[in-house]
Amino acid sequence: MQPLSTNLTHPDGAAVTKPGLGKIVRDTKFVFWRELLLVLRDPFSLVFSLLQPLIFLALFGPLLGAAVGTEAFGGESSLQWFLPGVVVMISLFGTTMTGSNLQYELMTGSYERILATPLSRSSLMIGRALKEWAPLVAQGLLIALVCIPFGFVFYPLHVLLGLLILGIFGIGIGALSYTLALITQGTEWVFWGVQQTLLFPLMILSGIMLPIEAGPGWMQALSRYNPLTYLVNAERELFAGTVGADTLWGLVAAVLTAAVGLAVGIRTTKKQTL
Repeated sequence: MQPLSTNLTHPDGAAVTKPGLGKIVRDTKFVFWRELLLVLRDPFSLVFSLLQPLIFLALFGPLLGAAVGTEAFGGESSLQWFLPGVVVMISLFGTTMTGSNLQYELMTGSYERILATPLSRSSLMIGRALKEWAPLVAQGLLIALVCIPFGFVFYPLHVLLGLLILGIFGIGIGALSYTLALITQGTEWVFWGVQQTLLFPLMILSGIMLPIEAGPGWMQALSRYNPLTYLVNAERELFAGTVGADTLWGLVAAVLTAAVGLAVGIRTTKKQTL
């Protein structure tokens, strides 16, 4: 049976307790459920977060098709091409701003009260990051269903796989957002400055709103180093009802982002609570 903790020895001779895997898993479940309950108790924030992507779909989508033409979308409708990008946009807007919730807890002192509990420090970051997966899947699925009457062809299994990959990516971005909140505590303007500075270049260079192939060569070159590009291409392939190389590369980008985000987030959480 997995031990709850492992006893180590500190260099000064004091005993140090390292949480075992079983305790980390149980603590992560507790943190995940706590964070999810906060979202469920305020469903208005989820509904409000859907307004912006729906406006993009309703107003920008028709203009995009008329301006670029269907040949830019491989002969598909602009909605079939544009919807996956909007779903990714939801992921970016939602997960990059989650650190602001942690900043509020830091200001009110509730985060310090959590630190006073016997929860493992790793679970504090893992549970918060995992919480980002559930709202992403729910929002993406809802928007896809809403668009069916307007000509969107719905492939259930492919869309669910796409949302799963997007959820993995969101875990990593959410962890990085929490990390930024911890690093910038006391200077909230720095958090928003960094978030806004990185958000829109990543979106534009990924081809979310317009085909990146229509851009100049230097933009296409930069897009190859943007992990979001591979995620967007994967979502478009899956939402079109196919699975291929783009899906694989998108999954790789999502897993790497989640791994890096969680590693950086756990390390920062431990350093901030020593």
